Amino acid sequence: MQVTTIGLDLAKNVFQVHGVTADDEVAFNRPLRRAQLLPFFSKLDPCLIGMEACSSAHHWARELTKFGHDVRLIPPMYVKPYVKRGKSDAIDAEAICEAVTRPTMRFVAIKTVEQQSLLSLHRARDLLVRQRTQLINNLRGLVAEFGIFIPRGIARVIGFAEDMTLGEVLDLPEIANEVILNLSEQLMSLHKRIRWYEDRMKQVAKEDERVRLLRTIPGVGAVTASAIIASIGDGHQFRNGREFAAWLGLTPANKSSGGKEKLGRITKMGDQYLRSLLVVGMTSLVRQTRSHPERASKWLTGLLERKPARVATVAMANKTARIVWAVLTRNEPYTPHAA
Repeated sequence: MQVTTIGLDLAKNVFQVHGVTADDEVAFNRPLRRAQLLPFFSKLDPCLIGMEACSSAHHWARELTKFGHDVRLIPPMYVKPYVKRGKSDAIDAEAICEAVTRPTMRFVAIKTVEQQSLLSLHRARDLLVRQRTQLINNLRGLVAEFGIFIPRGIARVIGFAEDMTLGEVLDLPEIANEVILNLSEQLMSLHKRIRWYEDRMKQVAKEDERVRLLRTIPGVGAVTASAIIASIGDGHQFRNGREFAAWLGLTPANKSSGGKEKLGRITKMGDQYLRSLLVVGMTSLVRQTRSHPERASKWLTGLLERKPARVATVAMANKTARIVWAVLTRNEPYTPHAA
């Protein structure tokens, strides 16, 4: 039988494939070991393959595309409505096969190896930043028990840790000094590694033309720009800027009914990392606006006069997301409108 559509349930070792024909007859629903997967699909005629978007989905999508198959990645939450009663790999593969054929289904763009490599920089840096924050909080709390106060701010804590590693000894028992010294050395080591990741991102920013274009947008730096490129590429998978902003979770939740429009808070759906980078960048822009109002846009200045700073920050992040999409799809630098 000529198989036209396949639902592939991914796993580490045992995969499940569910195939149907053009007449909607089930051709097979069987498990495959990892070593059997690629040989199995290499023998099939090109067909439509659906998979849930996960950590390994982009790798398998690239491999199966080499055989001429049309591979589409589906967000797992969009597959859930098609899952029948019960939970098994066979049922999941059948649901994926059904979902991939829906005309209004939304898909995830397949990332290239270069995109995933760049994204690995961000994930590693994000892990170390969270570890550094934990270490700073632990160090500040520990010395506070001995009546030593370290002012807030990374620079102040790093300065304290640097002094400790250079030989400063506190008026404390030997055990406490040793513990504080070890924590200080660990903090300095983490800080140096984070700086390495940031320097590597800046190097990528200089080499990639799309990153340079995004950096023309106010509030978008090298880290944010490279993270966007690594996540969405050229942005053509979104029809407009609002779709990209909605994917980031920066648009209000729609709770309209009965002809009455009712909008709630932002959905916070989608990529949390990108959303946080944009919000942090806009927070810096709001601070610059207050310090140097003559350099700020009239739109942001007027918004700050009407709304609280945090609301203005999120609104600016929403607007910036739409500008990002326009810059990427048009392949042109950002040009602000004349006042």
